[in-house]
Amino acid sequence: MDILETDSRYRKKPLATVRNTVPKLLPFFMTVCNYFVLWIPLSEPSWYNALVKCLPIASLEFFVLIHSIGSGKFTPYAKKIFLGLVFSAAGDISLVWPEYFQLGMVMFGLAHIMYTAAFGFHPLKFRIFIFIALFGAGFYSLTFPYLNGPFVFMVAGYTMLIATMTWRALSRVTLASHKFSWSHVSAAVGSIFFMISDCVLATDKFCFPISKSREIIMSTYYGAQMLIALSVTGWSRDDFMWKSK
Repeated sequence: MDILETDSRYRKKPLATVRNTVPKLLPFFMTVCNYFVLWIPLSEPSWYNALVKCLPIASLEFFVLIHSIGSGKFTPYAKKIFLGLVFSAAGDISLVWPEYFQLGMVMFGLAHIMYTAAFGFHPLKFRIFIFIALFGAGFYSLTFPYLNGPFVFMVAGYTMLIATMTWRALSRVTLASHKFSWSHVSAAVGSIFFMISDCVLATDKFCFPISKSREIIMSTYYGAQMLIALSVTGWSRDDFMWKSK
């Protein structure tokens, strides 16, 4: 069978996908609105604060599970995205308490590893790698003078992980009509939002305060996670291999 015919079998119609997806995202939108409406001060760390903060991510975990149940399969790609969301929720909880900031970095680092594993390493697209690597190295060189202790190494390691995740997400995007995938675009845009969120967070925490930093960090963060979670509505190379078995 021609590979283009096979691709078309699993490409969903955009309008049908939207109608099927939006209702499943309602819990996410509601919990995000709840977070911004309550706007609990950062100076008041508590389990209630942690719950309010991580509920949107838990809602996206629910979205991935419901979509997988509805489609009749929990694909390898969806499993990795789900685990990435689980680690992200753990990171959100950790960051509520300043003393657990390093643990939060580790949790988000594991989330990026899972997302990278989901996106895969084909095709490589070294031009994108070079661009992202230069950006990551440049950003780290700017923050380095402000770092001390374990953060010198942890920020370097975290920068490499999120840069790798962004590289792999962007590498999957193609404008060729017979290979174009909205799910790939969704993950790629989500990875960019994630990088913006973390760059603002790092600058605000380690270098100098940024006006409205929390609004920028959380809005881009929640947007990033939603777009990455939405990518499970398409299919990846791993999923195609699963279907062919």
